Formats: sequence, C-alpha cells, structure tokens
Amino acid sequence: MRYRRLRADELPVETVDLAQALIGCVLVRDCPDSRSAGRIVETEAYVRDDPASHAYRGPSARNASMFLGPFHAYVYKIYGTSLCVNVTSETEGAGAAVLVRAIEPLEGLQIMEERRGTTRMRDLARGPGRLCQALDIGMQLDGVDLLRDKRLWLAVPASREVPVRRRVGKSVRIGITKAADRLLRFYERGNPFVSGPKGLSP
Repeated sequence: MRYRRLRADELPVETVDLAQALIGCVLVRDCPDSRSAGRIVETEAYVRDDPASHAYRGPSARNASMFLGPFHAYVYKIYGTSLCVNVTSETEGAGAAVLVRAIEPLEGLQIMEERRGTTRMRDLARGPGRLCQALDIGMQLDGVDLLRDKRLWLAVPASREVPVRRRVGKSVRIGITKAADRLLRFYERGNPFVSGPKGLSP
C-alpha cells in the first residue's frame, strides 16, 4: 500500500478546521523493521484558551511540544500508563492541538496485533491509548514534524484501495469535565473503528 506525504499547504492550521480535515488522512508509523498505518476516523480539537486543554495554564515541561508550530506531534502520558498523540495547530506559541482518537487499521495488522495482544481488528486502535500502542508511538516521538519526519508522518492514500472519506459528524468530547458541552469531537459517520459510546457517533 502506498501513501503520499501531506504538505503544509494541504492542511488548515486553525484547530477546528484541522480536526475535521484530518478525518480520512493516514497516520503512518515507520520502524526499522516494519510499517503500520491507519486512516484517521476520530479526532478532538483543543483550541486556544480551552479549559480542557493541557495548554490552558501555559507552557510546562510536559506540554512544551503543544506550543510548537502546526503539524508537530504532541505525545503525552495519561493514567500513568497510556500515551496519546496530537497534531499541533495554529501558530508557534499558541498552545492548540488536535487529539487523534482512533484510526482504521490499513497496514501492518500483524505487528499491531502483537503490540496490542489481540486479534480483534476493531479494537486494535479504537481509542487514543490503543492507537499509540498499536502504532508503537512513544515519548521519543514527542515534538516531531509530522510532515517531514521519517518515523511518524501524515499522508493521503496514493491508491484507490483505501476508501474515500465519508460524512463527518461531531459531538461533545469524551472523558473531560471542563468545557464538556463544546462540540469539538469529529468522527467518520458509520465507521466501526470510532471509539466512545455509540450514542455519540450516530
């Protein structure tokens, strides 16, 4: 399966627009001995001055990558064990990003199954923690340029084997308590690899 690396002029920098534009794009993870990849089917926007955002109280050692220019990876740990990956947005210093919540596996299914310890395809990368585990996204990738790095990068399919993007739905974000009523979660309607309660993804 072939992919074409995305260019900066093909993606919006505004956070909400980027969260929607990433639906249908491909996240590619290249390791020395393997490649794994999947179509992004669910995202969440964390905008400027967002009480639910890690950047709300300003830069810190943990969230420094969130303040980079657009299209960098912001990787962080939650619950002491799981990792999440975001795509930074806006301008350098803004502190905004898009959380990649789920992908539809396209390539490297066997290595994803080994990393996740399951053969249930629907559960390989449904949810941000599972996604990072399936693609072997670790803290060493925090801050990388997702349009230039060779290890983790954003792409579009260069083949008709990959289905085109369908309708994009939106809902409230999952698992937050602040600004919980904002419709900043986006997902591909009807896609079985979307995470969260079914009621949020009609």
